[in-house]
Amino acid sequence: MTGTRAGRPRDERIDGAVREATVDLLNEVGYAALTLEAVATRAGTSKPALRRRWRGRPHLVVDALVATVGAVPTPDTGCTRCDLIAGIGTLSEAFTTRIGRRVLPALVADLADDPELAEVFLRDYFHTRRRSTAEALRRGVERGDLDPDLDFDLVLDMLASTTYYRVLFGHLPVTDHLAEQVVDVVLTGAATPGWRGCAHRPGPPGRTRPDS
Repeated sequence: MTGTRAGRPRDERIDGAVREATVDLLNEVGYAALTLEAVATRAGTSKPALRRRWRGRPHLVVDALVATVGAVPTPDTGCTRCDLIAGIGTLSEAFTTRIGRRVLPALVADLADDPELAEVFLRDYFHTRRRSTAEALRRGVERGDLDPDLDFDLVLDMLASTTYYRVLFGHLPVTDHLAEQVVDVVLTGAATPGWRGCAHRPGPPGRTRPDS
């Protein structure tokens, strides 16, 4: 990834130990208090070894986030609903730990001031996950489960945004059943059959429901 430095061949054992140490420390002390020295000590390596692999702390955190949440989370089980729940569920699993509330808001703030870091984050984490879920939607269209005129970008935003919204603002918990609830609302809609039947008929300004 762009956030890593070229040099001697990578020792994947060190990489794995560093990512695990990073996640553990993020859960313990949060993003602001995380230091490369602490990560190196916890991983049994040195700060120079980290510097050879990652450009800095934010890049290391993004790499650890990819390893924790997963970059290609959405499987192909033959069931559109099941695939989407599994993919979105990885967000719920990751962000029910303290890493979500303590890391994501601060990391998003760093992205705004660091275009190179934002590029790494979008390429290695955000867009990679998004493509994985988009493939599940395409399979759903091919199976006849989903409308072929589906606005993929809108549905992708709707599927993931609830978890991110709750993590960023903390107004409601990220529950074990959130992914299933979100997927079912997106796939079935929230309106009643009666509303759907008259939703596009001309009516008085501001009319949004049959009984309004």
